[in-house]
Amino acid sequence: MNHQPSPPPAEWFKTLRRTRLGEQCLKTCPLECVDLLKRSRVAFQAGRTLKESFRLAQLEALVRMLEDNECDFVDALARDLQKPRFETVLSELIFVKNEAFHAINNLKKWMQQQHVERNLTTTLDECVVVSEPLGVVFIRGAWCNPVHLCLVPLVGAIAAGNCAIISPSELTTHTAECLHRLFPFYLDNECFHVTLLGTNDLPAVMELKFDHIFFTGNKEEGTKIAQAAACSLTPVTLVLSGKNPCYVDQQCEIKATAERIAWARFHNAGQSMVAPDYILCHEDVKAQLVQALKGCVTHFYGTDPKESSSYGRMVNVEVFNRTRDQLLKSGKLAVGGQVKEAEKYIAPTVLTEVEENDPIMQLEICGPVLPVLTVKNIDEAISFINKREKPLCVYAYSSNKKVISRLMTETSSGSFCSNDSVLQSLMVALPFGGVGASGTGSYHGRHSFDTFSHRKSCLLRSTRFECVTCLRYPPYEDRNLSLMTWASTLSQKSKGWCQIL
Repeated sequence: MNHQPSPPPAEWFKTLRRTRLGEQCLKTCPLECVDLLKRSRVAFQAGRTLKESFRLAQLEALVRMLEDNECDFVDALARDLQKPRFETVLSELIFVKNEAFHAINNLKKWMQQQHVERNLTTTLDECVVVSEPLGVVFIRGAWCNPVHLCLVPLVGAIAAGNCAIISPSELTTHTAECLHRLFPFYLDNECFHVTLLGTNDLPAVMELKFDHIFFTGNKEEGTKIAQAAACSLTPVTLVLSGKNPCYVDQQCEIKATAERIAWARFHNAGQSMVAPDYILCHEDVKAQLVQALKGCVTHFYGTDPKESSSYGRMVNVEVFNRTRDQLLKSGKLAVGGQVKEAEKYIAPTVLTEVEENDPIMQLEICGPVLPVLTVKNIDEAISFINKREKPLCVYAYSSNKKVISRLMTETSSGSFCSNDSVLQSLMVALPFGGVGASGTGSYHGRHSFDTFSHRKSCLLRSTRFECVTCLRYPPYEDRNLSLMTWASTLSQKSKGWCQIL
């Protein structure tokens, strides 16, 4: 039974009137986190989250929160990002609900002990792996998808039996307020909390010694989080943005390729961690691809995307200015390029004649700009990708299976998708996360459960058969060593003994 929810602190509402770079900014004293951590720790130590029934009830409540308040979330994301309802429902709400339903349907199986292989000396014992919750976890979401990047990790934390403190990005003010307001009415008030923090508060909060930190954001902020967490040996999962390459082969269906790339790059006004960041296009099809991309922009958003109800805006002036500067200082305009600072509007843009040293190729793109570079062959594309830091995603478009296989096996990335974009990050059954500079750890489905669990190895023995175990005791004899070696070594023969016994 939930306690009567308390209203958000008055101090926080005052901060809504403050501005930073023209945008609303959230600030909460980290002392609030100290109190929330203490409350959560008490609830966890009391065993409040351990029962399967409790976890199921919280997951079901999370789904109800999204269903009951769909209009509130749609409105909040429209105010923060001018995000169309279509995108909010599909990429935010349904995605979270699917994760929750998957966890609800599989929780009993995930919580079961896993029996492992034994050798002869442990044949009559029980060897199991037990998934136990870590404790109180901290989840920081990113602003580009402020609902699902907070709540999908939360699904895993709840399923694994943890308490959790959620910190939405301060850049999406209205969505953060919506989560802060609704949580107390649906989730257990002692175990699950939303705290409203600025980015600068995070390193200090990391010193509070959580049991796990889950962070989604850029590399610079992720580095600071990891450094702060290392001081207290707190484990971290980092999902970091980067420059996701997209190779377009000469053997591909140009129209479908252009549609799928344009959708992935320009939805949410290009503010996505998993969108293609740049195209490596085979020189033979560059002209056709650019022309097809131009047609897609017109088909998706009309002749003036600024007037389209299907097209969003940049989250704040800072991100707008950064993307505009990258755009103006790189390559040649082939599509779009129009900007309007007062509306934080940047048109869907395609750049050609882009050089490797251009500003657009130095940092990840947080807006609707798509650079197109040309390569002579698949070897040059692979070499280009491997010279750079490992990305979160690699995409490849080709009807040649050998080309797809080479891109998949000869490059390293957090995830890979052929002949489409983004969808691999939405699959509940596939682990999603980075590698190298794009992050560490993974989540989604069972992988989220494992991320927020400690897999404890347990050997359950009795004191019987001391006549056998005494062979390991001093004084040591060669005969005993031979017997112990035979009994404790895994081999085909010992497996046979296990099966017989």
